[in-house]
Amino acid sequence: MAQVPAVPKLSRARHLLRTTLFGRTDHTADMVASERAALALRAAGPKGATAQQVTFLLPMVGPDHVGDWDAVVARLRTTLEGFVAQDEPSWRAAVCCQSAPDLPDDPRITHLPFTDPTPGNDKWRKLRVLCEALPDLASAPGYAMSFDADDLLRQGTVKEMLTRQERGGYLVQSGYVMDVSTGDIGLADRRSWTTPLRKPFWKLCGSCAAVYHTPSEPTSTAFLAEMTQHEHRMFPYLATLAGQPLSPLLRPSVLYMLNHGENFGARRGRVGYKTRFVQRYRIDDRDILDTLRGEFGL
Repeated sequence: MAQVPAVPKLSRARHLLRTTLFGRTDHTADMVASERAALALRAAGPKGATAQQVTFLLPMVGPDHVGDWDAVVARLRTTLEGFVAQDEPSWRAAVCCQSAPDLPDDPRITHLPFTDPTPGNDKWRKLRVLCEALPDLASAPGYAMSFDADDLLRQGTVKEMLTRQERGGYLVQSGYVMDVSTGDIGLADRRSWTTPLRKPFWKLCGSCAAVYHTPSEPTSTAFLAEMTQHEHRMFPYLATLAGQPLSPLLRPSVLYMLNHGENFGARRGRVGYKTRFVQRYRIDDRDILDTLRGEFGL
C-alpha cells in the first residue's frame, strides 16, 4: 500500500468551512478515508480527560531494505535514548519492524513485529500497525506522535506536552534540520519579513504532530490510523477537521537528520532541496549550537 495522496487545498478549505462554520459532521462523497475518520471523531465529541502520557510510534525500515543495518539500529538507539533522557518519564515508544533491533533496556520501549511481505515502501503499512495497536500501548488518554527512527526529540518536550494539556495536541512549528554530512544545522520555522522563503518544520518532517488520543474511543484510534497514511503536511488540516486543532510547541522541539546514508527521501530525490534549506538557514552562533547539542544529545 502506497502513501495516500494529499487532498487538494480547495477541497480542504471547503470541508473545513462546512464543519467549522456550519457544524456539519456528515461526510460528502468526495471525502477520503482520513476525512471521514476525522468527522467521525468530531461527531464523538471531546472527552476532556487529562493526558497522562505521550506515546511515540516509530516505523523502522527492515534490514533487507538498507545497506548498513548496524548504522540504522545505532541511529534508532540514539532516537530512543533521547526519550529515555526526558525529564518527564510518562512516555512510551513502539518500534515496528520486520526484525527486532537491539533496543535500550527500558520497559517503556516495545517492538511490534511486521510480517506483511508486500514489496515496496512499507512505512505507511507499519504506521497503520502502530496506530491500531494504540489501545494496547496506551492504557490512559494521552498524546500519540508518529516519529521517524532517526529524528531526535529535545529535552523537556514530553514535560511541556503534559504540563500544558492542550486538548487537540501539538504541532512542531519550529524545529531543526541537520545535514549529517557537514554537521550544519538550520532552523525551520514560520515565515517572516526577513525569511520569506522559510518553511515551518511540519512541512519538512513527519515527526511533527502529537495528537490527543483516547484509547477507549475507537474513533480516536481509527482517525490516527487514517491520518498517518498521508504526508505530514496533511496533519494540521485533518486534526482541525476532527475538532482537535494542534497548538504549536513553544520552542524548536525536534531535530531532523539528513544525508546520513539511509534517508528514504534520498531514494525519492527529495533531499537536495532540504540540503540547500540547511545552508540557507544555517545557525552559526556557537553558543546556540552548543546548547542544541546538549539538549538533543548530539
